[in-house]
Amino acid sequence: MSPTIYTIMTIDDYDDVFALWNSNPGMGMRSLDDSRKGIDTFLKRNPRTCFVCRRGPSICGVILCGHDGRRGYIYHMAVHSGFQRKGIGRRLVEEVIEALKREGINKAALVVYADNERGNRFWESLGFSQREDLIYRDRVLNRDNT
Repeated sequence: MSPTIYTIMTIDDYDDVFALWNSNPGMGMRSLDDSRKGIDTFLKRNPRTCFVCRRGPSICGVILCGHDGRRGYIYHMAVHSGFQRKGIGRRLVEEVIEALKREGINKAALVVYADNERGNRFWESLGFSQREDLIYRDRVLNRDNT
């Protein structure tokens, strides 16, 4: 069996990562933000906080994370269905948390769809609490970003 290796994500990983995201329902992918160009921009801004997990030549897990200097934000964490429930997701989150700490970030946040019961259980098991005092809002700035 090939070893499991966790490394910083680079744009060279994009095709495999994009395929993994698309194989997981409910990822909330955006046409511009999650394009190769959009992810390249994100990785250049956040070069030390995005990770992939490889088993052999294949990417079996990914976590996208960035920060604004104050808070870390986790986006698009996915593990290939054949590798779920083996600790890969947990390890990817641990890698992100340690990377954020090294960057001097003291709090991390994420958004999970309310009907994603499995995802919500996963994040709760890792100590991410649900906020009842906030209303999440966003505004589309570019209508082409579907």
